[in-house]
Amino acid sequence: MNRKYYRKTKNNKKRTILVIIATLAVSLLICVSAYGIYLIKKAETAVDTAFEPAGNINEDIEPLTDNISILFIGVDDSEERNQSNNNIRSDALVLATLNNEDKSIKLVSIPRDTYTFIPDSGREDKITHAYSYNGPSSTIESVENLLEVPVDYYLRMNFDAFIEVIDALGGIKVEVPYDIIEQDENDSQNAIELKEGIQFLNGSEALALARTRHYDNDIERGKRQQMILESIMNRAVSADSITKYGDVFEAVGDNMKTDLTFKNISSLFEYAKNGKPDVETITLDGYDDMSTGIYYWKLKEESLTETQDILQSHLGLKTDTSNLTQIESNSEVADFQTEDNKTPQ
Repeated sequence: MNRKYYRKTKNNKKRTILVIIATLAVSLLICVSAYGIYLIKKAETAVDTAFEPAGNINEDIEPLTDNISILFIGVDDSEERNQSNNNIRSDALVLATLNNEDKSIKLVSIPRDTYTFIPDSGREDKITHAYSYNGPSSTIESVENLLEVPVDYYLRMNFDAFIEVIDALGGIKVEVPYDIIEQDENDSQNAIELKEGIQFLNGSEALALARTRHYDNDIERGKRQQMILESIMNRAVSADSITKYGDVFEAVGDNMKTDLTFKNISSLFEYAKNGKPDVETITLDGYDDMSTGIYYWKLKEESLTETQDILQSHLGLKTDTSNLTQIESNSEVADFQTEDNKTPQ
C-alpha cells in the first residue's frame, strides 16, 4: 500500500472522528442551554403564579448580599376537613435564618401549640391560630413578636405541594426514628406504614412522618420537620435532581404562596454553590401546660432568650457574644493574677 495514501486515509479518519465529537459536543451544549432556558422560563412562571405579598417590609433586603430570614408555613387546607380561609391553621412553622458571609443556615421549629401573643387578636393564644386572622401576615407578626427578629420572607405550602415536590424530586432519604403506622393525607387510617431506620420516602410517607403526633411530642415533631426540610434541601442540590427541576416547578402550581421573587430565589442558590450549606437546627424548650383546661406548650424563658440571641447574632442584628464571655473571663483571670502577684507596699 502507498504510504502517502495510508497516512492521508488515516488523517482523514482522525478528522472525521474529531468532527463527529465536535458536532456532538456542540449539539449537547445547545441541548443543555435550551433545557436551561426552558427551566428558567418554567421557574419564572411558577414563581409568578405563587407570588403573593404579605405586607411585611422587605423592599430593602437583598438575599444576594444581606442576611435574611424566611418563614416556612405548612398549612392543611384540604377539602376533606372542609377548611375555609377563616379556620385554616398552620400545621408546621419553621423559621430559617441565612447568614450571607459564611453561607450558613439556622432552622428553628416552632411547635404549633406554643403559647404566645398574637398581635392581630390582641391576646395570647396558640401560635397555630394566628393564621386564621389574616393568613401569613398574622403568622409573620406573631413569629416576629415571639423570636424578636424580623421575618423578611415567607413561603406557604399546603400538603399537596409538599407531597408533589418530594415526589418530583424522586423522594428523600430520612431516618425514621421508630416504626410508624399513620393515616395519609386523605385521612385514610393506617395507610402509611414506616419502619425504623434510614428510609427513602415518597411525598405521602414524608408527610405522615412530619405530621404524626401519636408517638412523641411537639418538640420531637419539630425536629422531624427540620430533618425533612434539610433532606429536601440536600435532594434539591444534588446533581441527579437537576433534570427533575421542571417537575418540581410544575408541582408548585397553586399550592404554594410566597413573597420571594424569581430574582430572590435565584440568589439563594449561592448558598448551595459549593455543595451542602452548613445547617444547624434549634429547638425551643418548654413544658406541657393544662392549667386552664386547654393544652399549651409554654416556652422556658431561658431557652427562648438564648434562641433570640442566636438568631439576632446570625442575622447581624447584634454583636455575636458567644466568644466574648470567654474573652472577658480570661481577662478577669489575668487581672486577678496580676493583682495577686503584686508586691505589698
